[in-house]
Amino acid sequence: MNAINQLKVKVFADGADLKGIATLAANPLIQGFTTNPTLMRKAGVGDYAAFSQEVLKIIGGRPVSFEVFSDDFAEMEQQAREIASWGANVYVKIPVTNTKREFAGPLIRRLAQAGVQLNVTALMTNDQVRDVVACLSPSVASYVSVFAGRVADTGRDPVPLMAEAVRILQPNPKAELIWASPRELLNIFHADAVGCHVITVTHDILGKLNLVGKDLGDYSLDTVKMFYNDAQAAGFRIATR
Repeated sequence: MNAINQLKVKVFADGADLKGIATLAANPLIQGFTTNPTLMRKAGVGDYAAFSQEVLKIIGGRPVSFEVFSDDFAEMEQQAREIASWGANVYVKIPVTNTKREFAGPLIRRLAQAGVQLNVTALMTNDQVRDVVACLSPSVASYVSVFAGRVADTGRDPVPLMAEAVRILQPNPKAELIWASPRELLNIFHADAVGCHVITVTHDILGKLNLVGKDLGDYSLDTVKMFYNDAQAAGFRIATR
């Protein structure tokens, strides 16, 4: 396992807590930021645009992705163009389909040809990756976000899928693959090993970075101490004969 500072994969922080974003913005390991409507709702965000402007102030010029939230492609396009106007470091997240399972390809193609930096999101198959890459512009920076963690939730190994996705993106040097929705810190090393360009990591998983390379004997002892201290603090007793 490589040390964190030897990783080639770029680590982006995924979240909507402004305090957490500010803390992570001070960490040189974090090279970009992403969020989505679900994370924003959980964080209690009420004003989408105002929240996004606060994020932009905090993170400086690092790339950040904000997502459209309409289910109508025409309205998605209007939202995307507005979001793109917020800064040169902004990428617009477009879902691979709408809720009717209609492919967003024509919209992706129009926006890419107009120079909008895209983050096409919620992909889970390499057929989707191929379809999306065919719509992207080879001259405009973009991300293709495959939800490897959700693939793993179905009992499938996402590593070969992501390795193949890396190969599919090779003809477009401006398109970068995102390993999205990781379930554990180890996924950062999985993404690095297959040549994935970016991994988006939630704030709670990023909190485990200090464990990378930790001596397992020491970690075992820490775990024993945790169980003992919690039992003492809870006042557990078993009557013995």
